[in-house]
Amino acid sequence: MIEAALSFALGALALALALTGWRLLRGPEQTDRVLALDTLYVNTVGLVILLGLRLDSDLLFEAALVIAMLGFIATVALARFIARGDVVE
Repeated sequence: MIEAALSFALGALALALALTGWRLLRGPEQTDRVLALDTLYVNTVGLVILLGLRLDSDLLFEAALVIAMLGFIATVALARFIARGDVVE
């Protein structure tokens, strides 16, 4: 039963990644693209965690943590760049 749930969740996250990638490419404004990039990071973290559960690998959980930290930093940097025009004061 767990395998079926993991397969369904992996498929749903793959679909979410595809739709978010489409929004990233087609976003009419910069803010839409920043939000799509943030959503891509969140979906990627979920995908890596699910793969870690399926493959029973502790290394993938650490990779998900690194992806989450980098995603947060990138989102903050992009938001500051859009709001001010520069990242560092």
